[in-house]
Amino acid sequence: MSTTTQQYRPSRGDVAGMWTFLGAGAVIAVWAVVAAVLRIIEVLPNRDVQVPAEFAGTVAEAPIGPDGAGVPVVLDRASITAETLPALSVASLVIEQVIAAATVVVVVVCLVLLSWSVMRGRVFSRRNTRLVTIAGFTGLIGYAAVPFFANMAANGAFAEISGRAFDNVVMAVDLAPLLLLAFISALATVVFSIGDRLQRDTEGLV
Repeated sequence: MSTTTQQYRPSRGDVAGMWTFLGAGAVIAVWAVVAAVLRIIEVLPNRDVQVPAEFAGTVAEAPIGPDGAGVPVVLDRASITAETLPALSVASLVIEQVIAAATVVVVVVCLVLLSWSVMRGRVFSRRNTRLVTIAGFTGLIGYAAVPFFANMAANGAFAEISGRAFDNVVMAVDLAPLLLLAFISALATVVFSIGDRLQRDTEGLV
C-alpha cells in the first residue's frame, strides 16, 4: 500500500490574507506593549493619577437641564483623579497593564504561529491544537484579571479621595462575555483536537 500525507494547499488569495493578518497581528502586539509602557510611565510618579472607575448606583448632578441647570443622574462609570494613590493601587495599575499587554502578545503570537502553519499547508496538528488552547485560555484569564486589578486600583483611588468615607466596591467583570469566551475557547480546542485526530487517522491511506 502506498502512503501519502494530505495537506491543505492555500490559494494565493489565502496567502495574501494570511500575510495581512500577520501584519495586523504584529501592529496590535506592538501597540499593546507601547500603550502599557506609556500608562506605567504615567502612573509610577504617583501624582494626579487618572483612574477609570465604575460606580454602583451613585447619584450625581449633570448640567443638562434648562440653562445648564443640574439634573440628577446615576453614574455608571467615570474617570477620577487622585493626587496620590496607595502603593497597592499603584502596583495594581502596573500589574493590570502588564497582564493586558502580555495577554495581547501571547494571543497574537499564538495566532500568528497558527496562521504560519496554515500557510505551510498544515491546518490540524497537535502543535496547532496547543496554540489554539493557549490563545483561548490566555485570553480568558486576561479578560478576567485585567478588570480585577483595575477595580483594585479604582477602590484605592476612591478611598484616597474620600478619606475612606465612600464605599464603591464594584467587581467590573461582565460574566456573559467571559462565559462566551470560555465556550468559544473550549469549542475551538475540541474542533482542532478532532481535526488533528481525523487527519492522523487518514494519513497513510491512498
